[in-house]
Amino acid sequence: MSNLSSSGNLPNLIIIGAMKSGTTSLHYYLGLHPDIRMSRQKELDFFIAHSAWKNGVQWYRENFTGAAKIYGESSPNYTNYPRWEGVPERMASVVPSTKIIYLLRNPIERMISHYLHSYTSGLEDKRAEEALVKPLEKNWYVRRSQYFLQLQQYLQFFPESNILLLTSEKLSKCPQETMKQVFEFLGVDSEFDIDMKQQSLVNVVRFGSTIRSDQKFDKKFHQSANKTRRTLSAESPLVKTVSRAIAWMPNEVKAPIEDIVYRPFSQKVERPKIDLDLRRKLLDYLAEDISSLKHYTKYDFPEWNLE
Repeated sequence: MSNLSSSGNLPNLIIIGAMKSGTTSLHYYLGLHPDIRMSRQKELDFFIAHSAWKNGVQWYRENFTGAAKIYGESSPNYTNYPRWEGVPERMASVVPSTKIIYLLRNPIERMISHYLHSYTSGLEDKRAEEALVKPLEKNWYVRRSQYFLQLQQYLQFFPESNILLLTSEKLSKCPQETMKQVFEFLGVDSEFDIDMKQQSLVNVVRFGSTIRSDQKFDKKFHQSANKTRRTLSAESPLVKTVSRAIAWMPNEVKAPIEDIVYRPFSQKVERPKIDLDLRRKLLDYLAEDISSLKHYTKYDFPEWNLE
């Protein structure tokens, strides 16, 4: 893929997932830093062959403009192996020195949120108890919680020093400390003040007010308590029109607009609860991968309470 123009920039930060682990919040938090510019569209999916790869490197560059030390994007589909193969190899061919952040979450809770996302989006009709125990070769809920399997694909092409593993639980409970770790990993100032003039409009739309510097890392997106299932088909003219209109909006603005538009055509959905037997079965599925992850990181992930 040839690069015929120097306009735009290639990213030196890519958040690769995991899906439903807080990547939207992390993308937003990073974008608050004066030395960091995150892509306006959060999930570019550039390195997926059937998706945006065909658009070419120059298209990718054009998503990263302005003056910054760090340019970044966040695409959780980059950790959907083996469904999407070859992602790390393509990434290494275009941005071989990029820093990578992999945000991990309690694998069972991530699977439940993944199921809820699929169900509310109309992509899943089965009950959670049925959907989460599909045969393993077809079970993307399990595959995307096999964190070490996904990580192994990147370790073939990137040095360990370029990859930072975080847990969404720590990001949620200790946001200031976790973001300081992220900024140090990226080599930018970990202490900074938010420019209210730049942030105020987005925050009035998203949160009803501006944010103070002492609360800059406490916003949460895609909360399960707010989930609804649309009663409109994805093929309906309204859904198609709204989807096209908001596709390139920042996530912090897109979410409330979608909520307002679709609310009259949606039903509230409760987060499913799975019984102990199913939880144990899922942990059995994941046991080898979790063990390998713990061995690799030399960390037991006590915040997941998997015992």
